[in-house]
Parts: sequence; C-alpha cells; structure tokens
Amino acid sequence: MLAQERHQIILELLRRDNVVKVVELAKLFNVSIETIRRDLDFLEKEALLKKVYGGAVSIKKLGIEPSYTTREVANLEEKKAIGRKCSELIEDGDTIILDLGTTTLEVAKNLIHKKDLTIITNSLNIAMELVKVQDFRVFLAGGLLRSVELTCSGFLTQEFINNFNVDKTIIGVGGITLENGITDYHVDEAQARKAMIQRGNKVIAVADYSKFGVKAFCNICTLDEVDVLITDWKVDERTLKKYRNKKLEVIRAEKPE
Repeated sequence: MLAQERHQIILELLRRDNVVKVVELAKLFNVSIETIRRDLDFLEKEALLKKVYGGAVSIKKLGIEPSYTTREVANLEEKKAIGRKCSELIEDGDTIILDLGTTTLEVAKNLIHKKDLTIITNSLNIAMELVKVQDFRVFLAGGLLRSVELTCSGFLTQEFINNFNVDKTIIGVGGITLENGITDYHVDEAQARKAMIQRGNKVIAVADYSKFGVKAFCNICTLDEVDVLITDWKVDERTLKKYRNKKLEVIRAEKPE
C-alpha cells in the first residue's frame, strides 16, 4: 500500500473516531511502527492532525487549509463520482462558471463530451482540461496566481467575473454546516466565489463527505443561496434529510460498482 493511501485511511479514521493509535495502525497496514510514525509526522506537518503519546488526535483549525497535494488524493473515488453526477446537470449550450478546486476539476473532466459550452474559471488546471474541446469557449479569469494551486484570486478576478451572467455556477466547498452554510479557507478566493454565486442563475455546490460538519475561516454563503448540493454515498440519509429540510435539493452520487 502506498503512503498516500495510508494517509487517506488515517484521516478517515480520525474523522470517524477523533483518535488513532500507532500500534493499531501498524497492525492494520501490516507495516512497522516506525513507518506509521513517519506517516503521522508528515500529516502533522500538513496540519491535518496532532501527534500525542502513542498516536494522534484530530484537529480542526479554522484558518488552515490542507495542502493541495493532500486534497488532490484525498477521497478521490468520491470526487470522481460527484464529478460524473454533476455533469448530468450541465446541458449542451450552457454557460457556466466553474470554481477552482479538486472536486470541480473532476466535474470539468466529465464535461468533455458536452457540446457548445461556455466556461468561465479561475483555475488553470480546469482551463487546460476544457480548452482541448474545440467547440468550447473558455474564459480564464486573471488575478494573483497561487503557484501550487495554479488558481487566480483577488480584486482582478472578482472584476472579471462580474462582467458575465451564466446559466449555472459550480462551486467547491471547504466546509459545510447547517448553521454556517458554506465556508472556505482563503480570503481572496472566498471573495471570488461570492462573485461567482451572484452571477449564476442556478448555483450548484459539490462537496464530498469529509466537508460536512466542517466550519472553515471564511463565510461564503448561506444554504438558501445554493440551489443544488451534490455529495457522495458516504453521507448518511439522516444527515442529508436535514439539508433537504432547508429547501435545498440534495443529490447523492452512487458508489461505483
């Protein structure tokens, strides 16, 4: 098993149990205690857990965003399924805003069989994915470029977005709760996302199970500003019912066979 796979499972166990033990993890993965300690050292440096004697505990820091490399591999199966499900809501000829993020990138990968789309995005990775399709028009919002994420944000990005009106806005999620709605970590990206929401006739949020119950640093919008929420099979129906009671359409992507 690759280290990245172990890291994902460790984080999933922490989300469920709030604590993991070195000895138990070593048995689970059939690796040495030293290997597990190195795994925990790495995840602690990424601000994803706090090491304690004999193991580690969960931490939730509002202002610290997990690194892009961590998010890129975390819950990838779920994100791919969400991307496929979201693409079903996009019709040929639509104009859309596609927010930055690892889940929205999976949405983009599933749009390549559509026809005559106009896409506005502030993600270079998404733009590069969609510009390959000949009958797509791709508008890339400029601004301050984040080197690792390859995304643009800041006032220039907001001004660019405000020039357009679109059929559908698809936004990523740092965290989502019933009380606080949708939140995220990066201040400038949060402002760009707010502008995106204002420009869309329909707002679609995409969030895997790990985002539920998480409150991040920046407020993005309340739940009544979102039309559709797409998530995965790991979110239980009891939780989803609470969101549906907020008059929010909730779609759950099914686990691939």
